[in-house]
Amino acid sequence: MNSFLFNRRTLIAAAAGLPFLKVQAQVLDINDAINKAGRQRMLSQRMGKAWLALVHKTESGSAQVVLDKSMALFDRQLIELKAYAPSADIRDTYVKLEAAWSDYKTALIGTAPSKSGAAAVLQADARVLALAHQGTVQYEAASGRPEGKLVNVAGRQRMLSQRMAKLYFAATLPIDAPTATAEIDKARAEFLSAMDLLRNAPEATARIKSELQLADGQWFFFDNALKRMQTAGAAAKPLSDVFVTSENLLSVMDRVTGMYAAIHT
Repeated sequence: MNSFLFNRRTLIAAAAGLPFLKVQAQVLDINDAINKAGRQRMLSQRMGKAWLALVHKTESGSAQVVLDKSMALFDRQLIELKAYAPSADIRDTYVKLEAAWSDYKTALIGTAPSKSGAAAVLQADARVLALAHQGTVQYEAASGRPEGKLVNVAGRQRMLSQRMAKLYFAATLPIDAPTATAEIDKARAEFLSAMDLLRNAPEATARIKSELQLADGQWFFFDNALKRMQTAGAAAKPLSDVFVTSENLLSVMDRVTGMYAAIHT
C-alpha cells in the first residue's frame, strides 16, 4: 500500500530528530505553556511505548531514538514549565513531577528493557502522566481563555495516540491484558469525542480543519492496526504497524495543537 509506505518513511524521518515537534527554547506565553505541559503527558506515554517496543524487539532502531529524544525533551520542558509557573500551586505540581520523573527515568534506563521490568515502568509512567495532566489543567485554568481549553484538548489527543499504542504493547506481552484492552477502548472513545469537539469549535480555522481531516486518515490506519490485536496477538507486523501509525497520528495532532496555541482572541 503506497500510502502506508509513505507513512513508514515519515516515521523514520520523525524518529531521527522529532522534526514535527515545534519546540521553542523557552515558554513564550500561557498557550505555549499549556501546549508544552500537555506534551509532557504525551511524552510519558511515548517513552513507555518505545520501551515496550524494545522489549518486543519491534522497530528497535526507531524505538531507541524515540526513547532517547523523548527523555531529553521531557527533561528540558520540565525545567521550562517549572521556571514559568505563575503560581505556587503550579510550581508545586512541577516539583512533584520532577520527583516522579526521576523514578520513571530510573525504571526506563536502570536496566535493559525486559518483560520483568514492565510492571515498574507502567506504574512509574502512570504517576508521571497524572502529574503532567494536573499541570496542564492548572495552566489551562491560569489562561482563562477558550483557546486554552482547545490547546489542552488537542494536546491530549497526542497523549491518547501514544497511550493506546503503549497499552497495545503491554497487552501483547502480555501484562494485564484485560485491563489494557479496556483502557484502549476507553481511550478510543475519548479520542473520537475530542475530535468532534476540535472540529466543531468556533475557533477552528480552515487550516485546522484540513489538518483534522488528515488526522482522521491517520486515525483510520492506527485504529485498524489496534483492532488486529484480537486476531494477530503479538505478531511482528501488527506490532510494527501500531508503532508506525501512532507516530504518524502524533505528528498531525502536534501540528493541530500548535495551531490552536497560536490563536489569541
